[in-house]
Amino acid sequence: MAETSLQLHPKQRVRGRPFVKGQSGNPAGRPHGSKNRQTLAARELLDGEAAALTRKAVEMALAGDAGAMRLCLERILAPRGEPEVHLDLPPIRDAGDVAGVMAAVARGGVTPGQGGTLGRLLDTYIRAIVATDIERRLRRVEATPIRVGSW
Repeated sequence: MAETSLQLHPKQRVRGRPFVKGQSGNPAGRPHGSKNRQTLAARELLDGEAAALTRKAVEMALAGDAGAMRLCLERILAPRGEPEVHLDLPPIRDAGDVAGVMAAVARGGVTPGQGGTLGRLLDTYIRAIVATDIERRLRRVEATPIRVGSW
């Protein structure tokens, strides 16, 4: 009987990033910024026909075609964003003032999306306050002369 060697896992898969960051797994692949052939072909076919196609879509919409109506309205009207909310917020001088802002938010009835945006804005603002405070303290420490032997 001939001896055979069994390899249970002939090719181990590399977990995580198998390629160097910033280097493609296929350097000879499609060039960055190249256009899809089908897209280019469609553009060639439709070149110069935009006005006629738009006119036809409007005619179909006016004749009652729901899909054409939706298409036309989506192009005419911009998507609705969240409504503006005006809040009288107290001044924020330190992290403790954020509680006052959150109380104002609770009274103002803002949407969850607006609350999240305001929370990120407050986080950035607090970080700026902390960085300014650290910089001020560091300048004060650096400006203080060191006295040797006065411990």
